[in-house]
Amino acid sequence: MRACVYRKYGGPEVLEIVERPRPVPGPGEVLVQVAVSGVNPTDWKTRRGATAPVVFPYPEVVPQQDGAGVIAEVGEGCDAARKGERVWIWESAWQRAEGTAQEYVALAQDHAVHLPDTASFDLGASLGIPTLTAHRCLTVGANSGARLGRGSLSGRTVLVAGGAGAVGHAAIELARWSGASILTTVSSPEKAVLAADAGAHTVINYRTEDVVAKVREVAPQGVDLIVEVNPVANAEIDREVLAPDGTVAVYAAGTRDLSIPVRPAMTINACYQFVLIYTVPRIAKTTAVEDVSAALDEGALRVGKDAGLPLHRFPLEAIRDAQAAVESGVTGKVLVEIAELAEES
Repeated sequence: MRACVYRKYGGPEVLEIVERPRPVPGPGEVLVQVAVSGVNPTDWKTRRGATAPVVFPYPEVVPQQDGAGVIAEVGEGCDAARKGERVWIWESAWQRAEGTAQEYVALAQDHAVHLPDTASFDLGASLGIPTLTAHRCLTVGANSGARLGRGSLSGRTVLVAGGAGAVGHAAIELARWSGASILTTVSSPEKAVLAADAGAHTVINYRTEDVVAKVREVAPQGVDLIVEVNPVANAEIDREVLAPDGTVAVYAAGTRDLSIPVRPAMTINACYQFVLIYTVPRIAKTTAVEDVSAALDEGALRVGKDAGLPLHRFPLEAIRDAQAAVESGVTGKVLVEIAELAEES
């Protein structure tokens, strides 16, 4: 079978297309024929060695955590009826060398989640890390529950920084599904359109508008929760717009340290929660997968330009270009097409 591998840290040039044996699922595993693989920022960061051990840990690594496809085989202890089931994949390459950038991947059965016939493989491959991260950010607040669903965030106001990004897009869709009032910030008119199409009620261009004034105009008492992609650059804004007992959920930190004035934060009982989806408690991942599946079943999650998340497709042979596009900060979701599979099981 065809697979992408790399054998050392480096730029996109270390990625190679090779032939590998088809995997055999072990006990508790399923073998998925991958239709589409999703690319995330952590994929290129890991490939460059930024989030990995100093010494290269495996003979070779197949990159990429997310994907979608069809279960081709089931291992011992798995329900045989799952063979032929359409699924979306999450955390395929976490703490192991077998990602989704290959024609078949064997992985733990609970990491291959049912994908309804109403959802495309493109949508399935776009879930995973961004959507589970968004779920965690939306459920860590003092005024939030541990679960998302219809009405779970009713009466809450959420500010999503960077609403045109993959996590921001997912946060907007999940917050809207859960009944929140959603504000978001973007950096251009084009991104403003995308954020609005995703479902944000108020979109603020931070390059041309006063974010604090606009937020306070819409939410005079402040916002209950901030889904934060750039905590250092937005530190002052976050302090000015956070409501009493509010939470700033930080899922991307950059390279600079964040300074938080202690007394003002204490005065409003503010909470700063840092989120890395790979290392959150297992129960949080389980509930996130369940809630994302429920949102998917109800049609609350969408992708594509009209839905606010443009798709950029690359064949497996062009995976270097796909990862380079994510590394350069392209707006939208980058997908790698692995195999042509029927969109209905």
